[in-house]
Amino acid sequence: MTWLLYWLALLAVVYPYLGYPLTLWLLIRVRGGYRPARPGEDYLPSVSLIISAYNEAAVIDGKLANARAIDYPEDKLQIVVISDASDDGTDDIVREHAAADPRVTLYRQEERKGKTAGLNGGIAHARGDIVVFSDANAMYERDAIRELVAPLRDPRVGYVVGAAHYTDSDAGEAQQSEGLYWRYELALKEMESAWGSVVGGDGAIYGIRRELYWPLREDDINDFVNPLQIIAAGYRGVFTPRARCFEESADSFDKEFGRKRRIVNRSWRAFLRYGAAARRAGNRAFTFQLYAHKVLRWFALPALVVLALSNALLVVRGAGWFYTLSLAGIILSAILALRGRDLNRRGEPQPRLVYLFYYFYLVNAAALLGIYDQARGVRHSKWDHVRKPGA
Repeated sequence: MTWLLYWLALLAVVYPYLGYPLTLWLLIRVRGGYRPARPGEDYLPSVSLIISAYNEAAVIDGKLANARAIDYPEDKLQIVVISDASDDGTDDIVREHAAADPRVTLYRQEERKGKTAGLNGGIAHARGDIVVFSDANAMYERDAIRELVAPLRDPRVGYVVGAAHYTDSDAGEAQQSEGLYWRYELALKEMESAWGSVVGGDGAIYGIRRELYWPLREDDINDFVNPLQIIAAGYRGVFTPRARCFEESADSFDKEFGRKRRIVNRSWRAFLRYGAAARRAGNRAFTFQLYAHKVLRWFALPALVVLALSNALLVVRGAGWFYTLSLAGIILSAILALRGRDLNRRGEPQPRLVYLFYYFYLVNAAALLGIYDQARGVRHSKWDHVRKPGA
């Protein structure tokens, strides 16, 4: 039984990162893939761009200047800023833009309740047929909204996810790790979209049909729950890499750890609440994608522990050279991760292999703690951005 436990644990650790992309690639090669439509002058629906903000005085002026300069018919673009009781001057900056441009609207939440509560209230101010959700630091390319809404000409498509790129992925270890990871994620989203539906949205650049937004609980994570609801309603979700925006990543591993912990805490709760409805919709392709892309990853660290223990037992029993090399690899990865932790604490630069293993263990530990938080009743609903001051 030990060898069976070993192989099951190995599969649980490796499949989400290597096997799943390979499976999608093979399926697309066999069946062919879905390609999102290109923008055209015959499909320009009215759009409400909703920007969530909490104390974003450092970036909101640039964000609104960016939004007002987007290449989209002015009479079809509305810009709504949802302020979650900001107290740093964010609202005053928004009011200045609103005075200069009637497309800009401020919805202020007087009591800080979190992003999702703000969206529940702010969505009532959205007049567009399509609602595009964005963050205050996500700067759009001029044609981003044209590209984002184009796939929605297909009535089967309920949500569209654009490509968020990091502008500082070469700045430091945390940014490089997140940048490498995110480039991998973008490639995975493209394959998911081509075969089935992209799993989840992206708070930086994500559009839906206005009628497909349902009020959420305040502790829901909107860009994961809403896609689950839309899939359950019988639609599909697509990814379009041509709709691009740019933002900064977390500037330290500690901030990235906290962000991942909060995201998985809310995503795991969303899976428990809404995953069954998505499964009952009969979309077997999406169900497979949901488990392979998200759920298995969240439990990668416990699977790795089981893998290491079963591997050690097999080596003790003289199972052979393969298991000896396997155990050595697991031990080496842990040593490199611990080395990365020590270098990070001292503020010293880390070799690429070191910080990649450190990042792997870091995000998977954060995921496990996020699930643990949910089990003990801790629910994250408010958020703070993880950018360095003045970014």
